Amino acid sequence: MSTRAAEAPLRVAIVGAESTGKSDLARALADALAGEFALRCDVVDEYLRHWCELHARTPRADEQMGIAREHAARIARAGAQPGLDVVICDTTPLMVAVYSDLLFDDRALEPVARACQQTMDITLLTSLDLPWVADGLQRDGPHVRAPVDALVRARLLAWGVPWSLVSGTGPARVASALDALRPLLRDRARQGRASGLFSRLAGSLEGPPGPAWVCERCDDPACEHLARSARSEGP
Repeated sequence: MSTRAAEAPLRVAIVGAESTGKSDLARALADALAGEFALRCDVVDEYLRHWCELHARTPRADEQMGIAREHAARIARAGAQPGLDVVICDTTPLMVAVYSDLLFDDRALEPVARACQQTMDITLLTSLDLPWVADGLQRDGPHVRAPVDALVRARLLAWGVPWSLVSGTGPARVASALDALRPLLRDRARQGRASGLFSRLAGSLEGPPGPAWVCERCDDPACEHLARSARSEGP
């Protein structure tokens, strides 16, 4: 969790390989937070998608840095809005940096990506348990999902960024994201914002689940839950 002031909106990053439901999850999570907790949310859309649609092509290696910086700037502007409770980021510059590394063998974007990622209060990594679906220019194919997922996990671990895996389909995927957020929302509700909207969270956030177990080897929730249980019940 970042050390930004409690008055600043929470920043939630959603990252992951292509066709893992990041954009759908961002919108659904914003709707859930607004509907269930009356929180004021803003979604920062993926700038790379906008760039590809605008130029009708994918970016060259020399254009990657500008895209990463613009995405970071948009996240910063969203976080500076007054009266906002939660900023949900449909990806961050981390994803641009990962693809720059994978496609162009260029890691020059990492400082920009790392600085932005470390401003997040929580990072949600979307699991590979959804089927791959073609989506115009931006998606390369199902064969790149596992390498991208591995690079994302490696960067998050190397940078010391807390993250939780989000899995399941439809409402279950949104519920998985909400479960990851509940401890963070509960902590924010206790940080002296009694006159704000977060004060409404106290009753609905009693007894949240503990921190999500993160498996570094696979995206099988059963594996993760069993591994966590084995560790907690061990000698």
